[in-house]
Amino acid sequence: MKAAINQWAFPNEMPATEAISMAKEIGFDAFEVCVGSKGPVRLDASEADVAAIRQHAENKDIELTSVGCGLGWELPLTSMDPKVREQGKEALAKTLQIAQWLGVDSVLTVPGTVDPVTPYDMAIENALAALGDLVPVAEKHRVCIALENVWNKFLLSPVEMRDFIDQFDSPYVGAFFDIGNIVLYGYPEQWIRILGNRIRMIHAKDFRAAAGNMNGFVMLMEGDVDWPEVMAALRDVGYDKALVAEYGAYAHSREAMLKHVLTSLRAILAL
Repeated sequence: MKAAINQWAFPNEMPATEAISMAKEIGFDAFEVCVGSKGPVRLDASEADVAAIRQHAENKDIELTSVGCGLGWELPLTSMDPKVREQGKEALAKTLQIAQWLGVDSVLTVPGTVDPVTPYDMAIENALAALGDLVPVAEKHRVCIALENVWNKFLLSPVEMRDFIDQFDSPYVGAFFDIGNIVLYGYPEQWIRILGNRIRMIHAKDFRAAAGNMNGFVMLMEGDVDWPEVMAALRDVGYDKALVAEYGAYAHSREAMLKHVLTSLRAILAL
């Protein structure tokens, strides 16, 4: 497995090529490009713009792992508003195209949310329909729609996520598993074994469950994740891609944060 860093660890205004160069200098094996409505890699990026990022990574001899994207929060596929769902589908279709231009095979996808105006049963129905429309797009680009477990009150068990994914009967719908996001209400090693080969990419974070809120996210190996069990589970299911750390910069030193993350990732990979 490889040690990778997510682009969200770098300033929003920093060009992707500069972030890739810094990641390589620190010693990371791989890098996850992030796409959004703002920032250096926008949803309206041209093929030439994206190709330049890919070429830069190749020149630096650093692998691109996947595309991170949080647009599912802004444009949830679960929305009760059909216009919002259509906008969400358009955004995901464009992100799949960008991923193909980058030469990566998965897109982190937030499928939507359950909230006071979006009942759970309708969220499932809406997401199934919207994602079903996008499967041909994913298959065309040969890029997986990788659903991430996030704090969205939706797909709250590994069995439910497994069965949700299996309804599409396509290798281009899978899971983007976030280790730290599960700790508040489950055990990552159980999720890994239940999701199995549906897992397309991993986000590595740690969490202290006693905090019970966003303040519980801590540096790798400082929380409640049982990393030896997690690594054993990943090997059991045959996962051999990257562990993509997802962290923001420290208040006073981005370089210190990146080195801390890399040191922790190397220790975890050695378990």
